[in-house]
Amino acid sequence: EPRCRQQLRHLQDSAGIAARLPPRLEGRWVSTGCEVRPGPEFLTRSYLFYANRLFKALQFYYWDPWCRDPSYSLVIKGKLRLRQASWITRGATEADYHLHKVGIVFHSQKAMREVASWINQTSGEGCRGFLPAGRSWAPGALYEVLSAKTERDCTAALGFAMHELSLVRVERHHRPSGSQLLEELYLGDIHTDWAERLHYRPTGYQRPLQSALHHVHPCPACGIISRADEHHPPILPATAALPMQLSGSWVSTRCEVRPAVLFLTRYFTFHGNNHTWEGHYYHYSDPLCRQPTFTIYASGHYTQGIPSSKVRGGTELAFKVTQARVTPMDQVTVVMLNSSEAGSCGLAGSWSAGVEQDITPTNGCLALGIRLPHTEYELFKREQDTQERSLLYIGERPTDGSSPDSPDKRPTSYQAPLIQCAAASEEFSNYISLKYVGRKDANGNEALKPLPVAFLLFIALVFLRWD
Repeated sequence: EPRCRQQLRHLQDSAGIAARLPPRLEGRWVSTGCEVRPGPEFLTRSYLFYANRLFKALQFYYWDPWCRDPSYSLVIKGKLRLRQASWITRGATEADYHLHKVGIVFHSQKAMREVASWINQTSGEGCRGFLPAGRSWAPGALYEVLSAKTERDCTAALGFAMHELSLVRVERHHRPSGSQLLEELYLGDIHTDWAERLHYRPTGYQRPLQSALHHVHPCPACGIISRADEHHPPILPATAALPMQLSGSWVSTRCEVRPAVLFLTRYFTFHGNNHTWEGHYYHYSDPLCRQPTFTIYASGHYTQGIPSSKVRGGTELAFKVTQARVTPMDQVTVVMLNSSEAGSCGLAGSWSAGVEQDITPTNGCLALGIRLPHTEYELFKREQDTQERSLLYIGERPTDGSSPDSPDKRPTSYQAPLIQCAAASEEFSNYISLKYVGRKDANGNEALKPLPVAFLLFIALVFLRWD
């Protein structure tokens, strides 16, 4: 049983996930590793919510992408009020928050100098003398950068906002054995454009925090982060840098949410010998990825990677998309594609549910925002999880829905990781999607041929049984 197929099926079979509305937030929630935000910023988070709606959030910032060299910590205190279920992001709850105070603790003279100069340069009158020049660093000193009482707010220079608290989702994962409960807290995403982040209202999520009580074991970072405080920031264990070997197949580890509300799972195969790639993007209308809307298959080639000068630990690549096919999976998408302008997306008026069409001849599909041929400037990173499985992080998509189609739009942060499900030697054709099976064409190359309808029905029934 190919592991890629197993993993995709496991994502569809999300019966063990429960998301209460409204969610229960009481308790401590922590990062599971070093997080990368657009910028890039490297941080870990430890958020404590009390039963009386008050919260105390700690954010620890670092100079490095391994979270071993702390620069400063923020202590954020305030109150959170959960409101109604989100109209925009299915499965999320909207919330209002009010900040009472934000304090900063510096972990070196260098950090103090740098932050003081940001604040003195960019803040209004109230913050001008935030830290007098030449003030020497005192370990353990806490400086107030925001106070609701005195109406002082010097946080803008830090690119700081807590809008992430305005969109909340808690998932409880019950393991089949029943022994281990996992609780994850999803908070709103951070805008990829620094200038927009201060007033952006999230519609997607960032990497989830896990409950300090109910997290995946082992999680070396969880314990270190939950024991830390603003004066003793977490120093995460050293990890070995992994070479950028893409060859093989990679698949989503969860139903992913993108801003502007797309739910999807991804499945990629990279052929290192000739630098070609193929990817399947399965889109859904619900946060558990059970109700398919459309599937995109895309392929092309990619460049040799070079280490990123902007995001330490990352590798820069360029991906060329030369071919794509689309399968509408529900009636809404069929109607949308059939009413698109002639010549803008496949054969106009000929779309039907479950039937794939090549959109290469029409240079893509305007209705779905796909242009062909198309180059994307990417950021990649490889890591190992605590069970020594290979993870692949691909750059975060621009929040405004555009594409990283020029070097200056190259991402500075990452999407949820993909997990390696097949090594380079295992053939791509092992994978049976609901629609395709690999065959050799006349030249002996792998070709993906549509399956006969009877076989499709048979597979559909098998999948129903598996669920």
